[in-house]
Amino acid sequence: MKRTSLALLALLLFIGNTLKAQELKFGKVSKEELQEKFNPIDSAAVATYLYKYRSTYFQYTNGNGFELITEVHERIKIYNKEGFDYATKKIKLYKNGSEKEAVNGFKAYTYNLENGKVVDTKIGKDSQFSTELSEYWNEESFTMPNLKEGSVIEYKYKIISPYVSNVDEFVFQHDIPIKRLVASMDTPEYFNFRMSGKGFLNIEPRTERKNKTVNVTQRVKENPKDGYSGGTTKQQRGTLNYLSTITHYEMDNVPALREEPYVNGINNYRAGMKYELSFIKYPDSPMKQYATDWEAVVKTIYKSSNFGGELKKTGYFEKDVAALLAAATSTSEKISAIYSFVKSKVKWDEDYGKYTRDGVKKAYKEGTGNVAEINLMLTAMLRHAGLDANPVLVSTRKNGVPLFPTREGYNYVVSSVQLENGIVLLDATSAYSTPNVLPFRALNWVGRIIKKDGSSSTVDLYPKKNSATKVFMNTTLTENGEINGKIRKAYTNHHAVNFRQSYIGNQETYLEDLEKENGDMEIENFAVKNESELGKSVIASYDFFLEEGVDVIGDKIYFSPLLFLGTSENPFKLDNRQFPIDFGYPSGSNYVSSVTLPEGYRVESLPEPMAIGMPNSMGNFKYEILDKGNMVQLKVTTAINEPVISADYYATLKEYFKKMIEKMNEKVVLSKV
Repeated sequence: MKRTSLALLALLLFIGNTLKAQELKFGKVSKEELQEKFNPIDSAAVATYLYKYRSTYFQYTNGNGFELITEVHERIKIYNKEGFDYATKKIKLYKNGSEKEAVNGFKAYTYNLENGKVVDTKIGKDSQFSTELSEYWNEESFTMPNLKEGSVIEYKYKIISPYVSNVDEFVFQHDIPIKRLVASMDTPEYFNFRMSGKGFLNIEPRTERKNKTVNVTQRVKENPKDGYSGGTTKQQRGTLNYLSTITHYEMDNVPALREEPYVNGINNYRAGMKYELSFIKYPDSPMKQYATDWEAVVKTIYKSSNFGGELKKTGYFEKDVAALLAAATSTSEKISAIYSFVKSKVKWDEDYGKYTRDGVKKAYKEGTGNVAEINLMLTAMLRHAGLDANPVLVSTRKNGVPLFPTREGYNYVVSSVQLENGIVLLDATSAYSTPNVLPFRALNWVGRIIKKDGSSSTVDLYPKKNSATKVFMNTTLTENGEINGKIRKAYTNHHAVNFRQSYIGNQETYLEDLEKENGDMEIENFAVKNESELGKSVIASYDFFLEEGVDVIGDKIYFSPLLFLGTSENPFKLDNRQFPIDFGYPSGSNYVSSVTLPEGYRVESLPEPMAIGMPNSMGNFKYEILDKGNMVQLKVTTAINEPVISADYYATLKEYFKKMIEKMNEKVVLSKV
């Protein structure tokens, strides 16, 4: 037993010493790190975090109280030029009035191997930049010097923040791998945080508790004349003893999380840990509550003068709205008139936010505003018209999905009107959006509608109607492989929005890109109908010519009847996928292609018809083709009927796309008579 115990103790000491040895010291870059040509576990990686360290803790200073400190130390190996992007770092710093976050203790070096020796290059002032992003955000950024393929870069800094409730998310996974990750969160007993893990990695934190003491100095009055004023002041020194909870995170060989097609914000699935402050309770002081449930979150937001307060202001628009409503009799006419008016009156400055910046009155007067100013204004006008209109809090696709009650989880607001047959969602920041067709950025699961009494409920943001594209194409082949044709495309809902955004005000570039994307085709007589009539399908038509549109081999001609309209590559390449496939909105396409054959040729073989579908009617594809003597006619319909498909169906979806794309690209074979 004794020998076994000694052996076990030796093993534990060895493991402990090994782990300590793995904690990298700043500046101690080895030749082995510089000589490494690729990541041994992920050879496709353009760079690798050799070491990623973060420590967040609370520090007490007299006069300021507790401040939030975050120390960062990162070492990155750059394998090739594609990895040079990781040599630029941007640090966002929050500010509000005179209080602001700041960076301290910054050091950064680039290391290269020259003549067998490790040579370091210190970053200079000319590679460091300070930028004011907005009223509330500054940015510190830097780009590492003397960068080469094979370089190792290393930097460390400290962020000092007076905002003790704003703990940045701990990010445990990036789009490049991490060899060694060490992180910790040190929280005094006065601060209660709610923790929420995210991603698909198995994170097992280790927790310890320590007693800590800080020296406190405060000024107190002595012998005041009336018990309150006068007298003298004196500095009083003491100590503050408290219990601190430290949570440690350690991970080795963290795999990269790379972008995949149809992902609703890759950050939603990136491994990490979020800390949301629930309350602060100092000794002999009342508890200060923060977000604890959705009711509390909504009330806090709604009571803000920059949110609920703006909904009460009506004087600035009453005359204009009265004129609009004079000709509107039905509810739909009222909605349409006010919605169109706001879109034309106030342009979006591309600034997000659920709170107004300068206020609705100023935005109305100057004709420009942020998201909140435009859509809270829209809501107030709709209410003034007697409609049951309410704001809807949204987290944009890039902002992620708010998994638990938090004010910071929402960064956007749209408007809604409750009708007998359901809710109509409106966003006046988008010039080409229509009722229930929100901008793509806002299609992120559910929003939270806030009623006049401050209560709230969730509302599905995804549209119920499919966005459709209908294509009619008539073409004539020549025996030399040339194609002359006419095409007509009609777009509805989000497909119409996408077309208008790409085409209006950008016609010349749009046509140039269209020609290049389709084998340098020549386009003539391009015309668009219903360009500005948003309630109608937008229709584009044109004539085209392709010099080498089909394959001519000997006395045979090979072509796909969809020609350049078909999809050639399956977007789904991974064997497995852990997160949902998010198309954003349901959609469908209908193609009718009629191809007139060159004189003296006949059909030798045609692709077989096909009809396939996905479970629960999530998607369907139908391919019908006919030989009409001097013509081949094809009809194709495709549909993805669900905006979001569970990862459980990934293999089915991948196979569905594979079969569909293969069929779309099958060839008709013509032979000379």
